[in-house]
Amino acid sequence: MSTRSTPTERQKRLGAELRKMRFAAGATTEYAAGLLGIDRTRLSNMESGIRPFTAERIRTLASNYACTDERYVDALVAIAEDKARGWWEQYRGTLPAGLLDIAELEWHATRVRTVQFMHVPGLLQTEEYARAIFTAVLPPIRRLDIELRVAHRLARQQVFERPEPLPYLAYVHEAALRMRFGGVEVTRDQLKHLAERSEQDGIEVRVIPVSVSGFPGAGHAVLYANGPVAELDTVQLDSAHGPVFTNADAQLTKYRAHLDWMDDTSLPAAASRDLILDIACDL
Repeated sequence: MSTRSTPTERQKRLGAELRKMRFAAGATTEYAAGLLGIDRTRLSNMESGIRPFTAERIRTLASNYACTDERYVDALVAIAEDKARGWWEQYRGTLPAGLLDIAELEWHATRVRTVQFMHVPGLLQTEEYARAIFTAVLPPIRRLDIELRVAHRLARQQVFERPEPLPYLAYVHEAALRMRFGGVEVTRDQLKHLAERSEQDGIEVRVIPVSVSGFPGAGHAVLYANGPVAELDTVQLDSAHGPVFTNADAQLTKYRAHLDWMDDTSLPAAASRDLILDIACDL
């Protein structure tokens, strides 16, 4: 099997899950490598996502690690067997890999919840609004790179147009609705688009009003993607250096608690839509 110089987050996640399974079983790399008839270095590369796992090898390891969760093992096998080339691959080599990893994460998620404090969620942005955001990046990026990012961001919205649309819940702070990226007209069009999208089946937008006295976390954007089983949930955080992905149990528990708080604190969907349109009219 060929090696990968730059495995995707999804490929690295598969290897990490097999490593986690090995640790839980108290098995050594020598033992696991022996089960597969390979050397320790090759196993380490497989657990790092540099080399792929086959379905047969996953099931061999799971059986010998005494993992009895069939749904979890089947989900890992499904990742290994998925050879389809995602639409985002057309941007590989022209956009940062982290942006492609976000698109892949959304595409394979069974549900996505996001929290936004500064911008309208990326999956619900208009072209001009997205362009205004990327134009404001520091240090400035080339016009071509801006247009590539805009095209990629709009292409991510395919998750709502496929036969089984992605269930999506966005918590948006009122402050983000009042930020005038691109000016008044661009912002007004964006808010109207956001309100329209919130009426689409499977898409829910909930506004956190400024009257709320505080909120948990550091105020950064959060994307929580549900996997086919809970063990494969993933959190993606925005940072100045690009997207950060985490799936540690403690982190998943923390961000689930954050989302529960958002659910209890944000306005209902209908009231949120009314507030969005009121802000648009006031611009």
